[in-house]
Amino acid sequence: MTTPSPPARAGRLALAQAGPRRWRRWTGWMFIGPFMAVFALVFLAPLAYSVFLSLFRDQLIGGNAFVGLDNYREALSDDRFWSSLSRVSLFLAVQVPIMLFIALLVALALDSGRLYGRNFFRIAIFLPYAVPAVVATLMWGFMYGTRFGLVGNINDALGTDLPDPLSPDLILAAIGNIVTWEFVGYNMLIFYSALRVVPHSLYEAAEIDGAGQWRVITAIKLPAIRGALVIATIFSIIGTFQLFNEPSILQSLAPNAISSDYTPNLLTYSLSFAGQQQNYAATVAIVMGLLTMIVAYVVQLRGIRKDA
Repeated sequence: MTTPSPPARAGRLALAQAGPRRWRRWTGWMFIGPFMAVFALVFLAPLAYSVFLSLFRDQLIGGNAFVGLDNYREALSDDRFWSSLSRVSLFLAVQVPIMLFIALLVALALDSGRLYGRNFFRIAIFLPYAVPAVVATLMWGFMYGTRFGLVGNINDALGTDLPDPLSPDLILAAIGNIVTWEFVGYNMLIFYSALRVVPHSLYEAAEIDGAGQWRVITAIKLPAIRGALVIATIFSIIGTFQLFNEPSILQSLAPNAISSDYTPNLLTYSLSFAGQQQNYAATVAIVMGLLTMIVAYVVQLRGIRKDA
């Protein structure tokens, strides 16, 4: 029986040590592999297919033909697209600050410790978020009715002439009221959760220094939840550009006020399912996705800079 030479023993030892290391390298991929597969299937693949569709167009002669970026040029010069985009931009500029301000006030009131029945109010304000958007829109839509709803009943009972919330001039504000009612509780919970992790030692130090409630809010609470404010703002921006359920459901109640291109998502839906223009609909969806990403990134970048 021969004894292995030192180089041979060193080689065997290196192979024995390489085996566990190689196994450890693949262990991480085994854990994230299922998620990566599902992510690629339900997110990356539809996105790639949408980009693929946006590069083609159905033509009378030649059928579905490759047109390159022609669909994007058409979308950027489409008055319907710009009209719907301006409408949701106005919605974003007005409704989102109001909603976040109300949610912040409620969160500060709950965190103050001076509100009696804090748990009840927290659940009551969050409860509308649990109502499906379809149900909430139908409920508010029927209350808005001047002939069959709450507005009509008030006019009949008091002899007043309240304005019609479903009229073309007020329908955007009516949708904003519905969305605010739905998502104030959601944003309140984000802010309240952030406030609950603020160290109480900061409040004690402020109290020793003689700081009032307003000074505590502006100097301690608001800076401490800046990250939550940025997150809620980004979520609200994304939700605004994806506005679809509320105008789509109210369209049957106010057909003269809400057109098929009232919002970009409603325009995309109409192009795809009613107009059979799947290629152009994919183009509009891609453009809106890029625009949403840019706006959300700018807001996040500004929030990070202020935090720094």
